[in-house]
Amino acid sequence: MSANPLAQFEVKRLTAEPLLVGGFDISFTNASLFMVVVVTVASLFLGMGVRRAAIVPGRWQSIVEMSYEFIANMVRDNVGNEGRRYFPFIFTLFIFILTCNLVGMVPYSFTVTSHIIVTFALAAVVFLGVTFIGFMCHGMAFLKMFAPGGVPLWLMPMLIVIEVISYMTRPISLSVRLFANMTAGHTIMKVFAGFVVSMGAAGGALTAAAALPFAFEIFLIGLEFLVAFLQAYVFTVLTCLYLNDAIHMHH
Repeated sequence: MSANPLAQFEVKRLTAEPLLVGGFDISFTNASLFMVVVVTVASLFLGMGVRRAAIVPGRWQSIVEMSYEFIANMVRDNVGNEGRRYFPFIFTLFIFILTCNLVGMVPYSFTVTSHIIVTFALAAVVFLGVTFIGFMCHGMAFLKMFAPGGVPLWLMPMLIVIEVISYMTRPISLSVRLFANMTAGHTIMKVFAGFVVSMGAAGGALTAAAALPFAFEIFLIGLEFLVAFLQAYVFTVLTCLYLNDAIHMHH
């Protein structure tokens, strides 16, 4: 095990030779492997949970139904009835991010959402999709979103620039928030785990003192499970709010 707390985020090629296409290396990596694992785990969890649906649900079916209702209520509260057609995408987004975060908690696994390229790709899909929906619903009138009503004419150019910049930074803030939280949490856990191992191996009084960082490590693990859920929730609820802006032009 590497003592470097950042080594856990290293993307490693799983093939002996690089697979180059058009000058780009598209080799299968540990990140690719764990994205496949995440999709498989999520699909099995949801599929097996409803495979034998019963009127009185068991624990597994209850968890799946609670997840469905949780996101359905989120869409209903933040987007309205018009958001129902986008529920499959939002539900899939939440389950994918949450499963990525939780799989990353398994020892010796890989946290896909700790890489900005992954979180930015998700945020870019949301941003482009919401923008497309905005133009699809309102046509060129969607551009009025960047020109608040009731503003003096002489202030309008400056406000339009501010609104456009604010809108364009949405995918950046959305992706950086998820990436930074997952990276920071896993790094801190690795650091304190290193303290526990080093102090325990030293013997003597240091071994007894290792109980303190060990207790804190347990606390961090519990906190990180909470963060894993919260970050999936925040990403999804912000997606709903952006979708609401595009559909209803609320400003």
